[in-house]
This record gives sequence, structure tokens and C-alpha cells, in this order.
Amino acid sequence: MNQDKESALLHPNGMARALCGCTCLLATVCAADYPARPIRLVVPYAPGGPTDATARAINGKLGTALGQTILLDNRPGAGSIVGSEIVAKAAADGHTLLLFTAANTMNVTLVPNLPYDMVKDFEPITMLVRLPSIVVITPALPVKSVQELVAYARAHPGKLSYASAGNGTPMHLAAELLKSMAGLDIVHVPYKGSAPAITDLVAGRVQLSLIGSSPTLLALVKEDKLRALATTNETRSALLPHLPTVNESGLPGFQSEGWHGLAAPARTPRAVVTRLYREIDAVLRDADTRAILQRNGAEPAAMPPAQFAQIIRSEIDKWARVVKQSKMRVD
Repeated sequence: MNQDKESALLHPNGMARALCGCTCLLATVCAADYPARPIRLVVPYAPGGPTDATARAINGKLGTALGQTILLDNRPGAGSIVGSEIVAKAAADGHTLLLFTAANTMNVTLVPNLPYDMVKDFEPITMLVRLPSIVVITPALPVKSVQELVAYARAHPGKLSYASAGNGTPMHLAAELLKSMAGLDIVHVPYKGSAPAITDLVAGRVQLSLIGSSPTLLALVKEDKLRALATTNETRSALLPHLPTVNESGLPGFQSEGWHGLAAPARTPRAVVTRLYREIDAVLRDADTRAILQRNGAEPAAMPPAQFAQIIRSEIDKWARVVKQSKMRVD
């Protein structure tokens, strides 16, 4: 051993530096061979829902691009916590991934003692899609815009009710954000899922809701069974360009949109994360994939890992404020 190497190893931090070099080398080798086997994509919701639909829209072409099969593993339970915990505790080698949603950022404050840390235990890869939500009302309500809705609600405090898919769901938090920013007194009516909420909204038993875009919802709007006032995105949706946003309808700064993203366990090699982002970005640019997603009411929205990580942290902070201010509790 030459004198310089010997001195480095004898130095108190020398062995650590040497081991670090080996670790980096191994990570590079592993990344070069990635993926070495089929990839498990955990979807923490039941088959048939919008999150599952996003996973199925991308898994075939992504598997082809990576040269391995993408195995979808639906693990519903506890509002996405069951499936998320599986990935948080999986090996950090890129062979177990999580398809997660904005609801994961809400759970950070909603659910005490989560079995994982949404920031420390996951490696963000990319956002996959945005799913615009729509402020919809029963046509019997005599308003045609968000401004008119706010004015009507203020003139009739406690008289309007809004539907959600349940306590602590994205629909619930979005409406509470609207209530807070507009200073409204409207009553929450939680349902066991969005389908019964929409049914009662059409029947006029509740007057309004903030619901994720879907073929079913858009059909009801087209048939004049519901009235759409605005989307909740920060900017106008490419799927619904004729609808203004709440942000431009008198409540600047309002934003509440659904999204699906992809994450790996923390400490997954950077080269693996970069490869996954690059391949997913290409899949989401594919015309056939985009058409499938848009039919599901989703807008492709790939972005670099660092940008996605920043959005996750921002969403956690925003929904924490809403949860604490409304004193919200989950069922």
C-alpha cells in the first residue's frame, strides 16, 4: 500500500471515506444493471379507481422501456397507509415503487403516528398526472359563478351544504380550504365514497361539492344535471379550458388539485431514480398513453424529482394548515 493510501485509511475519517467510495461504486454498478428483475408497483387503492387507472395506463409501455415486467400490486387499506408502508420498508433498489396521491400529503397531519415519514422514507421520482377538481352545484341553486356562489353563501349562512367522499378525504379538505379563504359558513355532509355524494348532489339533497374530474361527472355536467362553476387548479385545465379557475374567480391563491405520483424507498440510488424519471417522461409523451389518461380525466404532468419533492413538501404544509384550522378528524 502506498503512503498516501495508508495515511488516508489511518486517518480517523479515512476508513469512512474508503467505505463511502465502495458504496458509491456499488450503487453505480447496481444502477447500470437496473432493473435486474420485474418491478413491483404498489397501488395503495383497490382496482378500478382513478389511481389504479393511472397505473394501468403507464405500466405496459414503462415495462417495455425498462426491459422488465411491471407487476401491479393493489394494496388498499387505511386511506393508502397500508400500501405506502409496504414501499417505505422495501429494499431501496428501485424494484418496489409506490403510486401515490395528494391524499398521502394530507395524511401527514390527519393521521397521528403514521408508520412512515412521507419526506424521510420516500424518494420522489416524478409526478405522473394532474386531475383537476371542479366546483359543481345543483342546478336549482341560483348562481352561475364562484363569485355568485360566495355571495349567496354569505347571504345565507349555514343554509348550504357540501358533499364529500368522507371525513378527511381530498374532497373534504378542498371544500374546507374554500370555506376558509372565502369566509363561508356551509355545512359538511360526508358520504362513504364519491358516488353516493354525486347521487345526492344531482338529487339536490346537498347543494355543492368540489369533485375530481371524471367521465361520469363531465357527462352529468353536459346533461345539465350538475352545473360546473370553476376548476380548482392554479391555472386552467387543458381538459376543461372553457372553465375559469377559482383562483381567477375572486379567490386569488386558491389551489386544490388531485395528482398521482411515483416514489421509491428512501436511499434508492440517484441513477436509478433518474432512469425511472427519464423513461416515465417518455411514456407520458406517448400519444396513445396521453389519450388513455385524458379519457380518464387526467393530464400528464411529468417533472424532475427535485421539483416533485418541492411540491410534496409544499402540499404537506398547506394541508396541515387546513386540517389544524378546521380541527378535522378522520373517521
